[in-house]
Amino acid sequence: MVRPAIVLNKLKTMFTGYSKVPPFAFVFFGNFTSGQSHKNTVSKMKAGFKALADMLSSYPTLCSDSYFLFIPGPQDPGPGPVLPRPPLPASIVEPVTKKLSRVRMCSNPARVQYCSQEMVLFRENLINKMCRHCIKFPLRSEELHVHLAKTLLSQGHLAPLPLHAMPVYWSHDHALRLYPIPDVVVVADKYDAFSVSASDCLMFNPGSFPKSNFSFKVYMPAQKKIENCEIST
Repeated sequence: MVRPAIVLNKLKTMFTGYSKVPPFAFVFFGNFTSGQSHKNTVSKMKAGFKALADMLSSYPTLCSDSYFLFIPGPQDPGPGPVLPRPPLPASIVEPVTKKLSRVRMCSNPARVQYCSQEMVLFRENLINKMCRHCIKFPLRSEELHVHLAKTLLSQGHLAPLPLHAMPVYWSHDHALRLYPIPDVVVVADKYDAFSVSASDCLMFNPGSFPKSNFSFKVYMPAQKKIENCEIST
């Protein structure tokens, strides 16, 4: 398990690098907890968000020019495995929302409109679930992400599995739909990072920040391209 202090240190390096040229937004995907929930989960999350807010306050350019989006993960406090998931509870994220004005606590999935491009942000470990319920397994494991992208886009839905595998709130099912097909779909999965283009849609997985040598992906809307980045040790 990677210690939170190490992650915060790497984030500080990243923020320092972008402080002179602030991007439109930073997107953080959960889980924002480590391991299974226990009685100290809420206090630890509050402490973590406070540490992040204190760090960001030392970068006034980022705080004034960039948005900070937080997408909850499967193990974060919420209504369980049912999709879509509401934003993180206000009482937990108060340390960061009170200190920074451009923080947005989003649902999972979330949608972002940037100029003419629509982007869908989704946090779910889809690869494992799709493999457990697939009818025909890909001949090569390196094709898993290609099959995932084609399945989601052809089904026009982020949860193309039976309800016992991916429970859905029927009244909010429209939040999971991928029709019309968006320009970008970010499927944040614990699986290895990937990017694939299909049906005029760019789908990619940034991977786990602490478990992939602190690598992340940068999306450039003007070129509709992905840049792979890594924070060296």
